Amino acid sequence: MDGLQRDSNPAPMTPITVRKAGPGLHSDGEIRGLYLRVSDHGSRGWLLRYMIRGRRRDMWLGSSSELTLAEAREAARAARKLIKAKVDPIEHRRRDQAEAVRLDGLRTWTFTKAAKAVHETLAPGWKNPKHGEQWINTLSSYAFPKIGEKPVGEIGVAEVLDVLRPIWTTKAETARRVRQRIDAVMRWALAHGYATTNPVDAAAELLPKQRDAVEHHEAMPYADVPSFVKSLQAIDESSSRLALEFAILTAARSGEVRGATWSEIDTKAATWTVPAERMKASREHRVPLSKQALALLKVAAKRAGTTDPAAPIFPNPYGKPLSDMALTQLMRGLERTETVHGFRSSFRDWCAEHKVPRELAERALAHAVKDATEAAYHRTEQLEQRRPLMAQWGAFVGGAK
Repeated sequence: MDGLQRDSNPAPMTPITVRKAGPGLHSDGEIRGLYLRVSDHGSRGWLLRYMIRGRRRDMWLGSSSELTLAEAREAARAARKLIKAKVDPIEHRRRDQAEAVRLDGLRTWTFTKAAKAVHETLAPGWKNPKHGEQWINTLSSYAFPKIGEKPVGEIGVAEVLDVLRPIWTTKAETARRVRQRIDAVMRWALAHGYATTNPVDAAAELLPKQRDAVEHHEAMPYADVPSFVKSLQAIDESSSRLALEFAILTAARSGEVRGATWSEIDTKAATWTVPAERMKASREHRVPLSKQALALLKVAAKRAGTTDPAAPIFPNPYGKPLSDMALTQLMRGLERTETVHGFRSSFRDWCAEHKVPRELAERALAHAVKDATEAAYHRTEQLEQRRPLMAQWGAFVGGAK
């Protein structure tokens, strides 16, 4: 109950009765469910009361100073048509309002405005303020003069080419950075509904090959991994960051990490068991967990708020496993050209440098083995032999000398 006195008079209202009605809820008498609501203080407005999907709803149409009696009836008729079509008019209005906001954003969110918003979002993750200044200054120098005032939703392949083509071969490294930063802005605009496409990749395909383009940067030199992980830890405790660090510590594939659930973790035995159906070789793989990996899992559990066996260890905001692009996007956001898979090569190089037996390193990576002699070593898991190996790798990644 709304606490207001209801007028039981079914006679249709007139403009005079609208002005003179006292406090209470007064039925229009012509449109079913349309009421004039008058407060004790004299304010008055139109209310449509209806039932949909077994639920009573009250829809505020507006004050009587905004809507005349005739306009209120017209609004109520339009709402009744939606109800007849089994559409809730309140939800329909909310969708219309959201779309109006989105369309307004398409007009008002220029590339410069969007770039500054992205810069502000990324700023807390930059340990060195100069890095943040370089990020926005590069766009200020090369992108803003050409596309800065253009609505971000109207930027297409031609506009991106207009920015990149003049510097693509003459300032190759700068051009790559500009491309990465335009891509970050367009992905942000796409996520917020201010753009419908991201033209950056299509534009890049139309540019010539750069003479000094990076050809062999898939894997990070293993000596650089500890400093990279340290910078990674300074960002935040997002699922993507934790998943990437866990992948590095375990030398596992991205898909194995992203699909990991708490049922696969045995903290007492310090092992992670990846079931055969999630392994490339279709063979169960057990990974000895270093103390660094176990500590990271504690952080992941606290962040997720659950260790339910079926729950993903590294969930997205909707509680589902991270997408296949999540870790790659994190790397690109950090302006790294290496692949996530490349950290497995970093681990392999570290093993070779530290004279780890080849068959043990290959077993740690869960590689399929064709050589008959080497395959003999793979008839057993070599779990306990791999445990000190992963402990040493974890210590190295963690910065130990």
